Amino acid sequence: MWILLRPLRRADTYRGWALAMAGAALSLPAVAVALVAALAPGEWATATRWAAFVVLLALLTVAAGALPAVRRWHIRLANRLLDTGLPAPPPRPGSAWSAGTRTTGWLVLHQVTGWALLAGTLVCVSSALVFTGVWIGGGDDITFFNLSVHIAAGPAGAWAPPVSAVALLLGALSSAAATRLLRRAAPALLGHDPDERFAALETQVRELEQRNLLARELHDSVGHTLTAATVQAAVAGQLLETDPAAARRALTAIEESSRGALDDLDHVLGVLREGRAPTTPRHTLADLAPLLHRLRHTGTDIDAHAEGDLARLPAAVSREAYRIVQEGLTNALRHARHAPVTLRVATADDWLAIELTNPLPEQRIPRTPRPRGGRGLTGLDERVRLLRGEFTAGRDADTKRWRLAARIPLRSVS
Repeated sequence: MWILLRPLRRADTYRGWALAMAGAALSLPAVAVALVAALAPGEWATATRWAAFVVLLALLTVAAGALPAVRRWHIRLANRLLDTGLPAPPPRPGSAWSAGTRTTGWLVLHQVTGWALLAGTLVCVSSALVFTGVWIGGGDDITFFNLSVHIAAGPAGAWAPPVSAVALLLGALSSAAATRLLRRAAPALLGHDPDERFAALETQVRELEQRNLLARELHDSVGHTLTAATVQAAVAGQLLETDPAAARRALTAIEESSRGALDDLDHVLGVLREGRAPTTPRHTLADLAPLLHRLRHTGTDIDAHAEGDLARLPAAVSREAYRIVQEGLTNALRHARHAPVTLRVATADDWLAIELTNPLPEQRIPRTPRPRGGRGLTGLDERVRLLRGEFTAGRDADTKRWRLAARIPLRSVS
């Protein structure tokens, strides 16, 4: 008996009921459109109208299942109400056809379960109210599913309240069964397919490698700064009386290097707090001039402009910015050889902006795949996104030039 009553005491029962009702509610627009179309004026047979209703409803459901936003929204809903813990869909699904088909299957199951549970709930609740209400009201004859039932007043009809309780229990059991069905179906229909799981595992491994690299570089950077500051402090102490000017210069150097280390540490900790880490090339924007000098020797005309104090950028941002500029110039050299390139690097309002443009060649040269991940435009997009920035690359419709642009925040977000 307690096993039968357990669903009434579990929050899952009511959350699953809410999820099923959401399925019925979300299907209402499609049902309304299909119903209006099926009831359009004309000499149509009833069977034809029903067939039109079913076909149109199926087409609308398939169209909704093909939308990535629908899948994302249903994953969030299932995680919230069923505690399924489903991962968010990847930006590029392993198979759009597989994802759309499985999402359509979920929509059908969700809607059918919602309408079935809604009908069962109405039957169970109304039956419980009618049986108990008639008995309390002095008894009467009622018709229940074409069956005539007599409920007597007083002790003779005392069976009505237990029957009402059983009806409510059946409603709760139906909700528990619907919850179990949806929870078991959600991973198969909304979760990752094998290709997506493999891609997610690759991403996780790559991010772990990047975090280890970042931790190693952070140790070297901060360790070097602290060591230099210690030596400079000792020198300042020795020269404080004999050469005050040299001591002040040493203290100023300590202040500047410490401020730069704190900015770098604050930025990197902000990145790690988000669970992501950038890659860590050694060069920074301080090495931009030698890079441009080397590339100009290839015959490429590079018009470079720098605005703001690039030397005071956080080290992590400066390293990633150098890599963005390097990759952008390399792409321009590869796909539009000897075409003039315009480069703009500017800092303002706590943002670093990078813009690189060049004319498009008459025939685009196909890009060859890189042997390792994390490179090319995809790698640049990942780098900027991991730093919580913005990245775009493509043909500018106004200027008809290739344009690469990136904006990176200079302060971590708490």
